[in-house]
Amino acid sequence: MRYNKHMQNQPPTTGAPSTPTPAVGPDPTNPVMPNVAVPGATAPSTSITPSASTASSPASTPNLTSTPSGSVVAPAAAQPFGPAAPGSAASPTPLTPLASTPKSSPIPPPRKSYRGLIEMIILVVTSLLAVTFIGLFIWKYIEWDTVKTDIDGQIDAAVAVAVSENTTQLEKDFLEREKYPYKSFMGPADYGSLGFEYPKTWNVYIAKDASNGGDFEAYLNPGEVQPVSARTINALRVTIQDKAFDSVVRNYDSYVRNGRLNVVTRNIGNAVANVYTGELPNDIHGILAIFKLRDKTVLIQTDAELFADEYYKLLDTVTFVE
Repeated sequence: MRYNKHMQNQPPTTGAPSTPTPAVGPDPTNPVMPNVAVPGATAPSTSITPSASTASSPASTPNLTSTPSGSVVAPAAAQPFGPAAPGSAASPTPLTPLASTPKSSPIPPPRKSYRGLIEMIILVVTSLLAVTFIGLFIWKYIEWDTVKTDIDGQIDAAVAVAVSENTTQLEKDFLEREKYPYKSFMGPADYGSLGFEYPKTWNVYIAKDASNGGDFEAYLNPGEVQPVSARTINALRVTIQDKAFDSVVRNYDSYVRNGRLNVVTRNIGNAVANVYTGELPNDIHGILAIFKLRDKTVLIQTDAELFADEYYKLLDTVTFVE
């Protein structure tokens, strides 16, 4: 316990007995708590008489607190809370009224969740896109169907026009063929497919078709074909002999030497043919053409000079496959 030595050395003052008061002074051990009263320590009762200058200047006189013993003690300033000195009990410290605490602001309500709103927006946008795409699909389908229908109509019209034109062309060809005075003759394929044109007023009779080999024989004549014989007169005889060309021609050399036949050469198709005119064997006056076809020999003969014009026209149309 510390005491003010100066106060202890002063003689006691006369007057009323003083009540010991706690000494007030700075605590050197606790600088943050000045003017802390130390319990158990008594200060000498000393009367402090204000001087004249002090009395005359009340404005400059500090606010002093008098004690019951007549001493004046400066009021203890409100000090911050601090621990008491060792060995002493802490005196209650005057409390300074707390500043008014501002009212706390009300707790803001929790923020609304925007998830539902976002989902609704996404749903609406998706629905709009779906409706848009469905509309575009329907529009394009209608356009496609219209174009397809138009194209189908154009195709049908074109087909109808083509069919009509084709029919007209076929009819025209038929009429031309009807007007054309000739028909086509075709021999067996194994014998070179000999072919030529002949008057359509002529009829054809196949005596030997060479299906089993041997010779091919055909007879043509206006109207009906006359019975086939060596002396029968027909407009045309067509024979394909399974013989060499030289051996067949040798049969007519004697007729040429005695002047009964005249012989000339001419091209028939791609072959060079001997054409005989005059008296043929079997007392037939006509024309005979002989030419080589592969390993066989072709004989085309008319039995009468009456058909000479048609006969030479026929020779100009002869075709075959070598």
